[in-house]
Amino acid sequence: MRKKTFAAAALLAAATFTLSACGSGDDSKSPVAVVSEEPGSDKAATVLDQPFEKPDLVLTDTHGKKYDLRKETKGHPTLLYFGYTHCPDICPTTMSNIAVAKKALPKAEQNDLRVLFVTTDPDRDTPSELGKWLKGIDPQFIGLTGDFSTIQAGARSVGISIEPTKKDKNGKVVSVHGTQVIAFSPKTDGGYLLYGEDADVDDYTKDLPKIIKGANP
Repeated sequence: MRKKTFAAAALLAAATFTLSACGSGDDSKSPVAVVSEEPGSDKAATVLDQPFEKPDLVLTDTHGKKYDLRKETKGHPTLLYFGYTHCPDICPTTMSNIAVAKKALPKAEQNDLRVLFVTTDPDRDTPSELGKWLKGIDPQFIGLTGDFSTIQAGARSVGISIEPTKKDKNGKVVSVHGTQVIAFSPKTDGGYLLYGEDADVDDYTKDLPKIIKGANP
C-alpha cells in the first residue's frame, strides 16, 4: 500500500487518473499522464495537498427525487464514486468493501456517513435499477443518475474521466471510468483523500473512523 501526495491542480491539468473498462476483459486500464509521487509510506490513501471542491451537481436519487450533492452532503463525511451497476468486478467490489467497513463504525457514525454512487451509465441505470442494486450492498448508500454530460462534467471537476458507454470487442456494453473513491472532509467539505481500486476492506475499516472526523489516515 502507498501514500502519495499530489497537487490537485496538477492532477486536473494532467488528467492523471486511471481509466478502467469494468469487466471488458480488454486490459484497458491506462494512465494518461504521470505526476511525481512521494513514496515510502504504507497508507492506502492518496492525500491531496489542495483538496477538490465537491462537484456542483443536482442529480436524481433512487426515489426519483432531485438530489443537490453539495447541499445534501454539507458537513457530513462523504465518499464519492463514479461507476455503473452492470460492472461485474471493480464497482461492486469497491462498494462492498466500503459497506463492510462501514458496519464497523458506531451506529451514529454510520448514519452520518454519506456514500454516493454516481452512475456513469445513466441510460441503463435508472433510479429503480440503482435502488435495487444498492439495496443488495447497503440500503444507506445513495445512488444518483442524470444526464450523462452533466455527470461527466461533475466527474471532471474532481479529476475523474468517464466516457460514454460503448461495446467492447466482444460486443458487450461497457462503461469506461476512473475507479477512484474520493473522501470529503466534514470540516471543510473538501475532497482531500483518494483511494484506488486496490484499496481493500481493511484499508477502509482503518481509515473511516478518521474520515468521519475529517482527519488524515
